[in-house]
Amino acid sequence: MSYNKKPNVTVTRKLPDIVETRMMELFNCKLNLDDKAMSREELIEAVQTCDVLVPTVTDKIDKEIIDAAGENLKFIASFGTGVDHIDFHAARKKGIMVSNTPDVLTEDTADMTMALILSVPRRLAEGERLVRTGEWQGWSPTGMLGHRIWGKRLGIIGMGRIGTAVARRAKGFGLSIHYHNRNRVAEETEKELEATYWSSLDQMIAHMDIVSINCPHTPATYHLLNSRRLSLMKNHAYVVNTSRGEVVDEQALVKALANKDIAGAGLDVFENEPKINPKLLKLENAVLLPHLGSATIEGRVAMGEKVIINIRTFIDGHNPPDRVIETMF
Repeated sequence: MSYNKKPNVTVTRKLPDIVETRMMELFNCKLNLDDKAMSREELIEAVQTCDVLVPTVTDKIDKEIIDAAGENLKFIASFGTGVDHIDFHAARKKGIMVSNTPDVLTEDTADMTMALILSVPRRLAEGERLVRTGEWQGWSPTGMLGHRIWGKRLGIIGMGRIGTAVARRAKGFGLSIHYHNRNRVAEETEKELEATYWSSLDQMIAHMDIVSINCPHTPATYHLLNSRRLSLMKNHAYVVNTSRGEVVDEQALVKALANKDIAGAGLDVFENEPKINPKLLKLENAVLLPHLGSATIEGRVAMGEKVIINIRTFIDGHNPPDRVIETMF
């Protein structure tokens, strides 16, 4: 489909200034300068009036909202990699195409994953709080003892772009790389990373010192790390999640952490974010971050550039380069 005039584009959240400026030049844009999440009523109003919707991963574009869309809405150009917030079945029935912004977040998210892999065993967040509260009494031979990560086994759940980038970083820190994935990665990648493939997720996590979750959230991965699987882990093992909160049964994780069934967790995502389980907040063996995985200026600008390219390609009558279809997940 091509447009003879600038399309009406609604953006649900504040984007970097350089991205918004370029979008205003190219499209008839309705921006969200206050950066407050739109209510359901506001989202419904938006889909009734725009040609293109630019939501973020925190905007739930479900069947009710898509069914309420006007005839002009033919494209949802999502600002983000994950697409579990969009009802693809409803969009397809309505003839609405969907795109995302893959690849540009890989290195930033892998950096954050590696930061948590380092910080949880070495108790960095606990130590920082100790200094800030004035409780630190100086160096002690037995003070704030953590665990080294050199020589430990890292089990990666989801060996896609981000999982592979995590593995490259972790190998440099002396970790032994193990992974579980729907499909085995290329032989040359396994050789490069000296990675061991496990077809059984249960068997892998039972042997790991650190488990990193890097798979997308889909119906198949909902609560993938549940109470039963957590019980398979060693009591000195750690969980790191920079994927989606829904992949972990958070109540079961809280119980495992509180009972010291596992040693600790590093979480950048939560099951009901921005709401955090109050019990999780009280746990000293959990490092909690506010969904910072892709939070770099460079990453967010690159995401915006992808959104713009996808919209321009669509309005010129071509398939967007980052079009997402149901069979991809």
